[in-house]
Amino acid sequence: MQASDIDGFFAEPHQIDLEKHLILDYTLECVGDPRTAAAHLCSEQSTAQWKRVDVDEDLRPRFGAKVLELEVIEQRQALSYPVQHAAQGDIFACRVKIAHPHENFGPRIPNLISAVLGEGPFFTPGIPLIKLQDIHFPDSFLAHFQGPKFGVQGLRDQLNAHDRPIFFGVIKPNIGLPPDAFSAIGHEAWLGGLDIAKDDEMLADPEWSPLTERCEHLGRARREAEEATGTPKIYLANITDEVDRLVELHDAAVARGANALLINALPVGLSGVRMLRKHTQVPLIAHFPFIAAFSRLPHYGVHSRVMTRLQRLAGFDTVIMPGFGPRMMTTDQEVQDNIRACLEPMGRIKPCLPVPGGSDSAATLKRVYDKVGSVDFGFVPGRGVFGHPMGPRAGATSIRQAWDAIAAGVDVHTHAEQHPELAAALKAFG
Repeated sequence: MQASDIDGFFAEPHQIDLEKHLILDYTLECVGDPRTAAAHLCSEQSTAQWKRVDVDEDLRPRFGAKVLELEVIEQRQALSYPVQHAAQGDIFACRVKIAHPHENFGPRIPNLISAVLGEGPFFTPGIPLIKLQDIHFPDSFLAHFQGPKFGVQGLRDQLNAHDRPIFFGVIKPNIGLPPDAFSAIGHEAWLGGLDIAKDDEMLADPEWSPLTERCEHLGRARREAEEATGTPKIYLANITDEVDRLVELHDAAVARGANALLINALPVGLSGVRMLRKHTQVPLIAHFPFIAAFSRLPHYGVHSRVMTRLQRLAGFDTVIMPGFGPRMMTTDQEVQDNIRACLEPMGRIKPCLPVPGGSDSAATLKRVYDKVGSVDFGFVPGRGVFGHPMGPRAGATSIRQAWDAIAAGVDVHTHAEQHPELAAALKAFG
């Protein structure tokens, strides 16, 4: 790139039609001039070469990504992580805000990801380290997407659960039980007050617990629990599989009693989820395998909230994400960023329910509620319900007792003095 070419990849916000652009926030470490590196970043993810040899044309005004803001944070002595074959020279840590014309890829998630997280950004000359921190969609782009079919309000309406968190439970042992035993402990947890009993993300359609048999058993147990308690319940079945089986598994699971479906979002692929959203009769719940593999490093990859936004865009009604506390090795700030990505306004796209999880129980409910700052979240213990010393019914009861105390402004430990299930949970898990 010649020095005279660089200006063609810079613009002021008032110089472009923001409705025609996605806004991308990157952090990067470049070797050499940051302005040149930022121009290369725009070129590589959009036009690359912006004219043909011996032809008087310039494709940058229509198709070129543009730098709207460039901030040099600091000069560094070395890259945050060693990169083989990285150029040598002065190293600068930068923030850059880029406007990318969305007509380049259209309302297609695979093509969008290929542009903003693909070969262009991650093999840009002079930028050995880069991380996509956030992405923002204009209404003109969102108009092409359906987003969640049910969303937060639809899920609340289905469960008749308002003004409180939604209480999930991961049936344990996660892949070690046949369908009849699996359903028996799920049934106990529903009787104790659980809203949603769910498959583990690792349990899909194995020979020792076929999805159809599991759904028959859990569907029957769910209906019995609904009759016994007088409240709606959900069995969340995991249909993660090859894309060409998703509709088949959806129909089989729903016909047998599953009334929500779990999908490991990234392993299956967001385009497959978007396809299923057009077909589904029940809420779709996302789990987070594969996301940490490229989001954990602070100076490379993609921030997990970008993937949360894309899961919401694809049509998930609920997004399960790494939660608070040391178990998930995720900062409170990152968890809160993901919660906001589920709930904050996003054009015509409904909010989806955030479910921050990881080693939770009645002992951690107050902490999670305080950090979320509202009741719009799902709470998803596993061992905290199904490993309760008094059994899963008591485990679920302990969660509801903890919430009763929180809602009344009573200390949970004080409340436990009159509630043995809660007392046992605090002793076992606190």
